[in-house]
Amino acid sequence: MTTNRRKFLKNSAIVSALAPLANNNLMGEGKKVLTNFQNQTNPSVFNSKIKDDRQIALDLLKPSKRDLEHGLELHKNSLVFDTYGFMPRAAFDGKAIAKAVEEGASELELKDLKEAHSMTRFVDDDREREEFEQAWKASGVACVFQNAGEESNTVKVLLKRLARFTYVTDMIPDIVGKAVKPENVEKAKSAGRHCLYFSGNGVPMPLDMVSLEEELRYIRVFYQLGIRMMHLTYNRRNLIGDGCGEKTDAGLSDFGRAVVKEMNKNGILVDVAHSGWKTSLEAIQLSSGPVVVSHSTAASIHEHIRSKPDYVIKALADKGGYLGICCIPRFLGGTGNIVDMLDHIDYIAQKFGPDYVGIGTDVPYTSSFAGEENKVIPGYRRSRTRWEALWPSDDFRETSEMRRSMAWTNWPLFTVGLVQRGYSDSDIQKIIGGNAMRVLKAIS
Repeated sequence: MTTNRRKFLKNSAIVSALAPLANNNLMGEGKKVLTNFQNQTNPSVFNSKIKDDRQIALDLLKPSKRDLEHGLELHKNSLVFDTYGFMPRAAFDGKAIAKAVEEGASELELKDLKEAHSMTRFVDDDREREEFEQAWKASGVACVFQNAGEESNTVKVLLKRLARFTYVTDMIPDIVGKAVKPENVEKAKSAGRHCLYFSGNGVPMPLDMVSLEEELRYIRVFYQLGIRMMHLTYNRRNLIGDGCGEKTDAGLSDFGRAVVKEMNKNGILVDVAHSGWKTSLEAIQLSSGPVVVSHSTAASIHEHIRSKPDYVIKALADKGGYLGICCIPRFLGGTGNIVDMLDHIDYIAQKFGPDYVGIGTDVPYTSSFAGEENKVIPGYRRSRTRWEALWPSDDFRETSEMRRSMAWTNWPLFTVGLVQRGYSDSDIQKIIGGNAMRVLKAIS
């Protein structure tokens, strides 16, 4: 990788605030570097939760003062695109849910109520809205490929979450808007706002099995509603193909091949993040345009049902797609923290090129008020494991430090980590957003 980094304005307010620091390591002065950066940007942005999560990551990365300064400034000046994830989540309204429990609400009602609170409560609640904005600003993310569906192919199930996120972007567009074209993201970044590209997390079907055309017709409908990416499968087998959790991977069905072609026709990005390896490969080979693995890991570093092997990644790169590295410790393996996440990025960038890797966090920022609200909610009967889950048992034990080192608001430190590893500014900008924009422009 080249190391010719673009020189940013040395006389900017941020760099001026950092200049007095003479120490070239993080141990004593690094925390001041980050604090100065945070305070210079906006004193109200960073609550104690965000600051503590950042310190965990900094203690693991141990960047030099120079790398930290450069990484933070580069992040600030770049278009950052999370290739799969979640905008910040609000805390539940504990009293409202407690009241519903006392009134005998069904399990489905309670699930819907919690979902509505976490995904939309900041529209009307001032305290939640303030933290919602803080998290966005702290992340430096311009756009998220937002999971705006569920792990399902049922139209009415997929519509429910899509309605919630459409509601948010309709109600508070000055904070977060809906993006349906790449230029929407560029305009949001220029205006200092944020936006969501919608992912359906499943291909919508009537499931009446009357005819091929009948089953495909909702793909266009959901495109018109704003969906721009769909999982072919989740962990389980469906009518399209085999999910990553199936012991046998038979690849795409005949119906699945028709689905890929219909998605290509309508400008919807094919996502095989949760698909089996053969299913993924066949979808990539069949597609007329780029295919993505929105949030996954490299199997050559740590094999997991959610990882992808080299031959799938090569086919993906040959077709112009990318693989977004996620922030799930169990999928990363090793020590399961930010260092391992960067190792997975490194592996793909070095072996296949920096044009074919991104970051799809698959983790949300959750309101710091969640704990106090949850205490108000009485216990009620737990449900069985969802059909789609199908996670294999293993001996991996996640820790709080692992998860917090890759907190969604630590996005600026992902950029710092790439600076540490010697990537050029242009390659870093591809990884943290440019590759996602390139693919979206290719299918638009």
